[in-house]
Amino acid sequence: MNTEKVADYIVNWLKEYVSNANLNGFVIGVSGGIDSAVTSTLCAETGYPLLCLEMPIHQSKNQVTRADNHIDWLQKNYSNVSRIEVNLTPVFDSLIAALPKVENEESRFMSLANTRARLRMTSLYYFAALQGLLVAGTGNKVEDFGVGFYTKYGDGGVDLSPIADLMKSEVYEIAKYFGVNQEIINAAPTDGLWGDDRTDEDQIGATYDELEWAMHMQDANKKVDDFSGREKEVYEIYLSLNKLNQHKMNPIPVCEIPKELK
Repeated sequence: MNTEKVADYIVNWLKEYVSNANLNGFVIGVSGGIDSAVTSTLCAETGYPLLCLEMPIHQSKNQVTRADNHIDWLQKNYSNVSRIEVNLTPVFDSLIAALPKVENEESRFMSLANTRARLRMTSLYYFAALQGLLVAGTGNKVEDFGVGFYTKYGDGGVDLSPIADLMKSEVYEIAKYFGVNQEIINAAPTDGLWGDDRTDEDQIGATYDELEWAMHMQDANKKVDDFSGREKEVYEIYLSLNKLNQHKMNPIPVCEIPKELK
């Protein structure tokens, strides 16, 4: 990948999009992870106003620190960057208190994790409407179109996706090109939805390098039985998630009524 040319292409794409939309700039949730760090940097590069939101919900301290440090770095390097912190922990706790108890605690924990993402989406769109901004998505290609590792109408609820055609490894290349803080580059990827330090690999059962490999194998029309050992295990994980999460990747189905019935 020609990192410089790809970065320039994305920045110009962002400029053209916001100009055509006749809006003022971008708003993004900064989590302390590599994807939001790279996306926010690309948005800052446009010269348009960029609002960075921190939206902690029982967040682990290291995630908050990395997000703070990244926004500090952005503001030192780009005059068009502003920041707001919205503490969503009380909102989240109040919602939990209002919801009825359920017997299946595992399902409840998953639902509440997704609720965190949806509360953040709501906050992003509040500021987007208030200031005439576009909500910039932070999903990469493996997450968005490989395993569907995001929350529908949560971090998947965005106006545009600047890095959704980049593999995770390519996101890291752009981070190094721009000089994103090393602590973010070194941090294990995590969605930050659980209030602890569990990583994406803990949840998925495979690394992003493995998932990228599996995505390439799917493109090559490989079958599970073409592999053995760890490769087979990874490919099974990938194909299972890819099938399970098609409802996220495909447009909302519309029940089209035959003309003769109308």
